[in-house]
Amino acid sequence: MSGAALTFTFDGKTYAARPGQTLAAALLDNGIAVVARSFKYHRPRGVMAAGVEEPSALVTVGEGGRAEPNTRATDVFVYDGLVARSQNVWPSLAFDVGAINGLASRLIPAGFYYKTFFGPPRRWMVYERFIRKAAGLGPAPAQADPDRFDHRAAFCDVLVVGAGPAGLAAALAATQAGQRVMLVEQDALPGGALLREDVRIDGVAGSDWAAQAVTQIRAGGGRVLLRATATGYWDGNLVSVVQRLAEPGQVPAAAAPVQCLWKVRCGKILLATGAIERPLAFGGNDRPGVMLAQAVRAYVRRHGVVPGRRAVVATSNDDGYRTAFALADAGAQVVAVLDSRPAPDSAIVDQARGRFAVLSDARPFDTRARGRRLATVIAQVGGGEQRMAADLLAMSGGFTPVAHLHKQAGGDLAWDAAAQAFVPGTARQAQASIGAAAGGHDLAAILAQGWAAGSGGAPRGFAVDDPLGMGTPAGAAAVPQAARGKVFVDFQNDVTLSDIDLAWREGYRSVEHLKRYTTLGMGTDQGKTGNMAALARLAQAQGVDIPQAGLTTFRPPYTPTTLGAFAGAAVGEHAGPVRRLRLHQAHDDLGAAWQPVGYWFRPRSYPRAGESLGVASLREARMVRQSVGMVDVSTLATFEVSGPDAAALLEMACATTIGRLGVGRGRYTVMLREDGLVMDDGTAWRLAEQRYLLTSSTGGADRMAQHLSWLRNVMAPHLKVSVVNVQEHLGAVALAGPQAARVLAGLTGAEAPAHMRCTRAVLAGVDVLILAASYSGERAFEVYAPGHQLRAVWDALHGAAVAAGGGAYGLDAMDHLRVEKGHVVIGAEVDGRVSAQDIGLGGMLRKSGGFVGWQGQQRPAITTASGRRQLVGLTVIGGQALPEGAMLVTQEGQEPLGHVTTAAPRVAGEGWIGLALLTDGMARHGQELLAWSATRNLRVPVRVCDPVFYDREEARYRD
Repeated sequence: MSGAALTFTFDGKTYAARPGQTLAAALLDNGIAVVARSFKYHRPRGVMAAGVEEPSALVTVGEGGRAEPNTRATDVFVYDGLVARSQNVWPSLAFDVGAINGLASRLIPAGFYYKTFFGPPRRWMVYERFIRKAAGLGPAPAQADPDRFDHRAAFCDVLVVGAGPAGLAAALAATQAGQRVMLVEQDALPGGALLREDVRIDGVAGSDWAAQAVTQIRAGGGRVLLRATATGYWDGNLVSVVQRLAEPGQVPAAAAPVQCLWKVRCGKILLATGAIERPLAFGGNDRPGVMLAQAVRAYVRRHGVVPGRRAVVATSNDDGYRTAFALADAGAQVVAVLDSRPAPDSAIVDQARGRFAVLSDARPFDTRARGRRLATVIAQVGGGEQRMAADLLAMSGGFTPVAHLHKQAGGDLAWDAAAQAFVPGTARQAQASIGAAAGGHDLAAILAQGWAAGSGGAPRGFAVDDPLGMGTPAGAAAVPQAARGKVFVDFQNDVTLSDIDLAWREGYRSVEHLKRYTTLGMGTDQGKTGNMAALARLAQAQGVDIPQAGLTTFRPPYTPTTLGAFAGAAVGEHAGPVRRLRLHQAHDDLGAAWQPVGYWFRPRSYPRAGESLGVASLREARMVRQSVGMVDVSTLATFEVSGPDAAALLEMACATTIGRLGVGRGRYTVMLREDGLVMDDGTAWRLAEQRYLLTSSTGGADRMAQHLSWLRNVMAPHLKVSVVNVQEHLGAVALAGPQAARVLAGLTGAEAPAHMRCTRAVLAGVDVLILAASYSGERAFEVYAPGHQLRAVWDALHGAAVAAGGGAYGLDAMDHLRVEKGHVVIGAEVDGRVSAQDIGLGGMLRKSGGFVGWQGQQRPAITTASGRRQLVGLTVIGGQALPEGAMLVTQEGQEPLGHVTTAAPRVAGEGWIGLALLTDGMARHGQELLAWSATRNLRVPVRVCDPVFYDREEARYRD
């Protein structure tokens, strides 16, 4: 705590802090009692805890893109220049208009939103604006986060989670036993409970012993991560750990990451995660000045801050007395110790009676405030009431072992009736809970248990000097029989005992239903402080013991984790693998506007000066219709299938007949999933007697590679066939339009192949494969060449196309052309829910079967049943643009009959057209519907028609 003073700002005012203080400690040190406003009622809230369990003191830390809302003031260490501000307040923390909600609390009990916000969907667009503003948490930053995040993997023999006394002893023992050890601790200092206790271990002060233990662990080859939280425990002894390398809002060193997500695979995991102190339930237990007893002790002993001058300590166990002694030693007046036990009898209680007023069978009943801070504690003592003037109430309702990771790993919980708490039971993975996490409370026993767990042998004795003792488990009930005013159990979401009682009366009696109806435990603290009191109340209502009331699910992450930590380096252009076409530079030279497509970047269009993307794409599409255009199709999935059984394998993969293709012929085909629905489409070409080329969609390339591998290696390992993915080897350029054949013949010196035929040729000195296939509705060809020679082929084709009045076109123009021709695309019309029959391709399927999906095709539910969504065309009635994704309804507000999958302006004509998936669409041709987009406030009348808008006779394929 030595060193130069630090300065920070809170709500625009500058304060001083001492090095090593948390923001919460610094605020208390500066006399700031009110730190935040509560979620629903906007009640004044102060600091209650000293760690990640803090439910109330949520602030926004940092500025601009580094602003981190909903940060616990107890979990950020002050650095010079820290900027923090209160949230969920208007116009200020001191005077918050939202506090009027407290006056109207009878009108907004638990579940009021389920009874209030009724009506048609359009009303929700109004409700949502108000609901979001009243959400009770800080707003997300509007600017991009400028910081870097990192991911790392680690392996160890023993992972110890928690650097308290049990964790340090375990890590020391494992290191000395020659194990690879990793120790993670969410605090900035090791020691855990030792940082707040006046104890000595082996003759050394507890905090100094912890520092020495870390030095020894590191010297023995162990890795120690501080400010690192184990957020999740997964299958196979995998633990995710988020390490803070900089505090929230802090500017890191140049290019350094601010957080690192570790993925740690371990041989054995020791969970020394400690225990969380439980608050007591009484009227006004959320007032600033009401704190957890161990938190008060931490602020006094570790941070040098006395949170109040006149203190009442309310406890159900011996540990609360330690806080009374700490306060008295720091100069505070301990008005009284309220012990809920009828006749407490232990050494520490006897010591306390010599210094303070100790009242048995006593508990807080209600509180009063002066201004916004605690001023009076009203206590039940025996059968009467006493009023006590106090500005601090330190409460201890017992302890809940932190069993989150144990449960995430599949472990069971056992009920400890003496401690009135759940403790870890049977473990399902290679794990063990030790120390307070296992229900321990005696320091010497905890150290011995940790050593035995780390060494795998006998416990080692430690010389412990702890005059007061670590305390005994709580045995008193967590919920009082009577209370006055609002009694909070979930301090973050403003859930009271009366809310739980209301939910019970209204039939929400399962703990999971209760949780969702009241929002109990659904805040950023995930019920760490309040859930046990709520379970006790639920059990009380049911007339059963707490274990019979049930438990909610312990889900990762243990503490809130920024999305940046999950993303790591995968942001911006690094959000996924970025693949550039071999012809990227050629497209760039032509002024391509780039479009991410999966992990590829492809030209969207080639706008000329002053052209918008829409104008450029329509010009390019009309160029294809009128003369000739060329497009890079190197991203198509491409496979060579060869061998005596090549046709047999392809007839398993493809739902159309492949084996009867003649050499030099090809055909369009579809591939089905095992359930009979369409997975992908493409073309199959017979290049030689035992050699085929199979293409499929760009987006399905990886999926198709996996599918063919599964067929080859799992379903048909007996076939003599080879499947080679040649996408990396080959590149391709598609040439389309009425001049395409002439351009191609001029460059190769040979007649272009007829539709669905293929041939070899030499173009620009390069051996190429030419496939005559069309996606545009015009006569078209795909020219394949080795990737390293593709630029020469492109340049030759482009020069000839320009001379013929054409040029390059992009994805948008391709989309316009294929919509006009009624061609489907994977991901839009083929969305994983359609069968070949739904998109008009049922007649193509091989009647003899034998392909993947054939059995699924025998189900009428996907082939002939009514009510399926089928492919149709749409023409707009009027001059409006057709919004993609719009719902198709008979009138606004009704249940949608389908949706618009793709829309485009006509290439050969005026107006807009589109493709859609529509319930029983093939029987609705000629029907007028409404394309309704509530989010864009658009309503476009449309007429249902056949999906082929251009050249239904397919004459232009052969021109």
